[in-house]
Amino acid sequence: MKVRVYVEGGGRKRKSLDDCRRGFGQLFERVIRAGRPPRVVACGDRASAFRDFRRDVQQGKEGFLILLVDSEGPVDANVTTWAYLKTRDRWNRPRGVRDDQAHLMVQCMESWFLADQEALRKCYGQDLRVDSLPRRTNLEEIEKRHVEQALQHATRPTQKGRYHETGHAFDLLALIDPTRVRQASGYAWRLFEVLEQRAGM
Repeated sequence: MKVRVYVEGGGRKRKSLDDCRRGFGQLFERVIRAGRPPRVVACGDRASAFRDFRRDVQQGKEGFLILLVDSEGPVDANVTTWAYLKTRDRWNRPRGVRDDQAHLMVQCMESWFLADQEALRKCYGQDLRVDSLPRRTNLEEIEKRHVEQALQHATRPTQKGRYHETGHAFDLLALIDPTRVRQASGYAWRLFEVLEQRAGM
């Protein structure tokens, strides 16, 4: 089945949107063991991601459409993703859309990077301050601001310089190991499972 993932990220410039599409696309290619990798639709900010997703759902765009945005904060495991988005963003689930068509990066995309310190070393080199990175088993428990602060501090002395989303994030997405991300994030596990199931249909 053709799968389309509408992702938050990429800013407003064409190059950064292309980089976003490429980074998520390369990550998802490693998630899908059999079947057709999903098409990534880089949307910029989170409101634009929901707008584009909702528009294409309403227009009957072919395939299985998925919305992927940062949670921006902790998420109650007993609350569905659509219920969370309704409370936080006042987004109503479009008619006919299933529970498994909305997914969260908890608490932000950068949380996934902390799951794979080897990829961070490959990207930033030997000057990366690995000891500055959190070592918790469940990365979803780390507040977004602490994730960002840890990445900024750890990368400051490197040749690439401090972590910058549009400058570094999408190269990192292309490097991180999805198996390690699954182990550190239940919400990533859920997303990857749906991608595998739907792409193989």
